[in-house]
Amino acid sequence: MDYRQLGSSGLRVPVLSFGAGTFGGSGPLFSAWGQSDAAEARRLIDICLDAGVTLFDTADVYSDGASERVLGEAISGRRDAVLISTKTGLPMGDGPGDWGVSRTRLIRSVEDALRRLGTDHIDLLQLHAFDASTPVEELLATLDMLVAAGKVRYAGVSNYPGWQLMKALAAADRHGWPRFVAHQVYYSLIGRAYEDDLMPLAADQGVGALVWSPLGWGRLTGRIRRDAAIPDGSRLHETAVFAPPVADEHLYRVVDALDIVAEETGKTVPQVAINWLLQRPPVSSVIIGARNEAQLRDNLGAIGWSLTPVQIAALDAASTVIPPYPHTPYRQQEGFARLNPPLV
Repeated sequence: MDYRQLGSSGLRVPVLSFGAGTFGGSGPLFSAWGQSDAAEARRLIDICLDAGVTLFDTADVYSDGASERVLGEAISGRRDAVLISTKTGLPMGDGPGDWGVSRTRLIRSVEDALRRLGTDHIDLLQLHAFDASTPVEELLATLDMLVAAGKVRYAGVSNYPGWQLMKALAAADRHGWPRFVAHQVYYSLIGRAYEDDLMPLAADQGVGALVWSPLGWGRLTGRIRRDAAIPDGSRLHETAVFAPPVADEHLYRVVDALDIVAEETGKTVPQVAINWLLQRPPVSSVIIGARNEAQLRDNLGAIGWSLTPVQIAALDAASTVIPPYPHTPYRQQEGFARLNPPLV
């Protein structure tokens, strides 16, 4: 397993991390992700640790806290061997204090997460979504307090707009508060919008990307094919309504390209899709999920080898789309493109 710095921080993370959203699954969305109990979760974590995967990502909203509880049980007795990333900010109830990242909510959320996880600190706390109702100074001052108290080691965000992330980084620099060092983002061969604004910001500001749903919400498993029904057992039957949208023809074009590269490399389609992400700056870690041991072992096969430049170029070409304004002329007009060459 290779390890990378998380953004410009001193924290080193494995290039593959494990998403615990499959633990304790309940409800229409999370039960379709997976329903691992503590025993099964412990087995999956054993496999991860044997492979060098030490970062485990969860969130309070995953199955109403059950994911955190199962993860805590599964790592009991080996807390020092793992890194825990969790997220907060999305609604956990219908009350006025049950959502967002106000000082009161954030402190309570951290205390609740620590209790469920059975630990005294969170290695990486990420804000699950931007909360427009909480001033950035209140948010950052509270995070500073939690870091000073030893309850949180590093802070990050997830699903943030670029201008709000930059505003928070500037405020942190201005006041000497801890900076966000990670951005957990949706990024895949069928979802490359991250590259337009958030990737250049991350490269400039030292914010490491933690990639969620690298297989495009289960569409890049190798089981989705042109002119064929979604196969039995696919979680898309229950979760497609929640998934980032993608045009069918674009999906099939990407899958066709993945099939060719998979045959050339002798790897599976998911392994190729994940390996492509690991070549992209500034990705620090790709979060893999698995409902069972077979899926986990297949995803772990995405490392230890590299795509060739020709193969990367083929996947790039198949997955490229023209972005919306103001990015369009930077792709289509030579003068614009010369001023801002792409990172990838």
